[in-house]
Amino acid sequence: MEALIVQCTASSREEARAIGRALLEARLAACVSISGEVESHYWWRGALEQAGEVLLLIKTTRERFDEVRRTILEHHSYEVPEIIALPIVAGHQAYLDWLTESVGGKEAAG
Repeated sequence: MEALIVQCTASSREEARAIGRALLEARLAACVSISGEVESHYWWRGALEQAGEVLLLIKTTRERFDEVRRTILEHHSYEVPEIIALPIVAGHQAYLDWLTESVGGKEAAG
């Protein structure tokens, strides 16, 4: 299985926690790391905007990405939330094994 980090921003820590919990309870993520507030600057509807957001780093697999995306959309307040998947090209093998087993192994099914 190909391991991914899915990056997503949320409007608040409470929203980030709700998204993270939904992903973990559905065994779609092995781990969700929630950062402190980040300051985002972006274009929205023709205007430059600025907002405080909370960053989520979601550890999952390519096979689970579509379900991760759907779950984020179900729990997110934004019209167009950031959902970006980044491949993990290398890492500590024991961690990568745990990650893939957590979302796709026998334990995930049970």
